[in-house]
Amino acid sequence: MRTNQKKAILISLNDTNEEIKQLAKTLGYTIRKEFIQNRTKPDVNYYIGSGKVDEIKEFYGQMDTPIDLVIVNGELKPSQWFTLEKKLKTNVYDRIRLILAIFEEHAERREALLQVKLAQLQYERPYVRELIHRTKAGEHPGLMAGGEYQVNDYYEMIKRQTKKIREDLQKIRENRELHRQTRSKSGFYSVSLAGYTNAGKSSLMNLLSAEKVKVEEQLFSTLSTTTRSIATKNKEKNIPILLTDTVGFIENLPAYIIDAFHSTLEEIELADVVVLVVDGSEAKEIVEKKLHVSINELRNIGVEAPIIIAINKIDLIDTTTFKTLQKSLANTGIIKTHKIVPLSVKEQKNIEKLLQIIYNTLPHLVKLTFQLPLQEKSQTFISELYKKTKVLHITYSVTITIKVECNEKIKEKLIASCHAIDGIVV
Repeated sequence: MRTNQKKAILISLNDTNEEIKQLAKTLGYTIRKEFIQNRTKPDVNYYIGSGKVDEIKEFYGQMDTPIDLVIVNGELKPSQWFTLEKKLKTNVYDRIRLILAIFEEHAERREALLQVKLAQLQYERPYVRELIHRTKAGEHPGLMAGGEYQVNDYYEMIKRQTKKIREDLQKIRENRELHRQTRSKSGFYSVSLAGYTNAGKSSLMNLLSAEKVKVEEQLFSTLSTTTRSIATKNKEKNIPILLTDTVGFIENLPAYIIDAFHSTLEEIELADVVVLVVDGSEAKEIVEKKLHVSINELRNIGVEAPIIIAINKIDLIDTTTFKTLQKSLANTGIIKTHKIVPLSVKEQKNIEKLLQIIYNTLPHLVKLTFQLPLQEKSQTFISELYKKTKVLHITYSVTITIKVECNEKIKEKLIASCHAIDGIVV
């Protein structure tokens, strides 16, 4: 967490600004003042009216130290960005550019870095076109507040870089698909954690897998997918499950950003089960809204797998508040179409219940009974069964009888292995 907070002002057309303030905080900015102008449509020139712009300039004159950034809680047109930045003589970020700056700061792995760069290039293209237009009109603007550039050359560079990044991401995507196929052939089920950003997905991942995925009280602390085996919490069931933590959702992201993260979001799309995590400690209207945003995003990226809704952080609310939330969700119809589990990752409440629902929701679990010769070579096969299946019962007599429950995808492979050691399927 930063110690030197930078100063920003916030411009908005309404007073629903908690999310944008949290985004600003994540990037290290404190909001010194909010300038709200209630209007249904943005001003064509400045996003806000010229009078409000003058009010901001007057506020500047009262400040002992300069403002580092102007944040607009909305999406600016290139012409609005140019005129607003020129008038205020301060860097201006709209909501999308702020999110992209957070992405850039949090990206660590190569895939995430490429995806963020692709999204940034897609974002910049219309702005560069605006700068080209203004340069031809005789103005000499800087590029994205970064000084004068040969904007025509920069625009061509954007196109070349975009093409190269898409090719690199396609290679990563193909490699990821090979990994998925290997896991599937080995009998692993895939469960993805999805949900609005900062809902507690990474904390749940750590608890279920006994791993240490980075957890921060910031938006978008997870940009790359992380896949781990459910181990510690899965000893009794012993079903081979790989759990994947994914990038958090947020409302109203442009299609080009979602497209840039396609290879990452594919992990959710191709999962056997999706656990949708939501922060239940927020106001019921916010919980309901975030659930709808998340479910819509899941459907938009092609998810057809069953969705389990995990309402996290119930340790922060009382029983009455939770019942009110349940009633509110029932009225929306969400409960009718999805299984809901209230839980607390912090206090480890209802984690076993969540696991049981995941097991019950996994597709195509089949039961097999193998009869094996009482020989040493059977032990290797039994070890394989313990790794790749849920062993229900095993008895040793004249022969070894072992009953298992497994992923249907590896059924034929296990039968072939059984026959190879002179065993039979009962």
